[in-house]
Amino acid sequence: MKNGILYLCPTPLGNLEDVTFRVLRILREADKIAAEDTRHTRKLLSYYEIHTALVSYHEHNKITKTPVLIEWLLNGQTIALVSDAGTPAIADPGEELVQSAIVHGIDVVALPGPVAAITALTASGLPVAPFTFYGFLPQRGPQKKEILAKIMAEEKTVVFYEAPHRLRKTLADLCLLDPTRKAVMARELTKVHEEYIRGSLADICLHYEQTNPRGEFTILLAGAAECVAEPVDPVMLMEQYLAKGFSTRETAKEVARLTGKPRNEIYQKIIKKK
Repeated sequence: MKNGILYLCPTPLGNLEDVTFRVLRILREADKIAAEDTRHTRKLLSYYEIHTALVSYHEHNKITKTPVLIEWLLNGQTIALVSDAGTPAIADPGEELVQSAIVHGIDVVALPGPVAAITALTASGLPVAPFTFYGFLPQRGPQKKEILAKIMAEEKTVVFYEAPHRLRKTLADLCLLDPTRKAVMARELTKVHEEYIRGSLADICLHYEQTNPRGEFTILLAGAAECVAEPVDPVMLMEQYLAKGFSTRETAKEVARLTGKPRNEIYQKIIKKK
């Protein structure tokens, strides 16, 4: 029996119009659609009146589900793999399934389509080539600190993803390494509230101290080779935080965090300035 084909089908980041005719055809013709979240994918299928059978395939069941999908493919079935948004296997489930399919001699066909990292990179204003992509970072601990240090040492543009509830902590950790580094925050790409925030890491940290992070974030950093580090002016930072309505104590805490200077020293400077 001839093997089936595994299709990697990119789906819209947010705007349901951002899907290709070819992806829609494959979703209709496939024997099954393997989806990261079947409830989420069903909205897309309903919008385009596609009734192909859905099966679940995500980070938490991939070990047990990969052999099942491989067996279906070996039995001649065609499977379309989709993630919640963007391209499968790029910071989304799919890498292990692709590797297993190749080992078993199953054809893998990748269809072109949306990728948040590329979408954000092209509109960032930072150099687009070369760049490096880190996907989602470790959530905490020594491994995250090691990755952040590696990111800041990169001489090319860096792109990675971050969840809103971890954004402030990640930005604070990056600011400790180089608050002057140019950065771009791309939020809610292709959606109603799409937004790009550009500036130094210090500027962006200040922005998200005042603004509650919401939505999905793609973070882009200029490479170390693009930046000539300049000393951070504590007085300028003090004025920025005070102008934003921060108290003396809060301003001293944030400026000390960003500059590495003693908090008490910053506090006394603010008192004298007032």
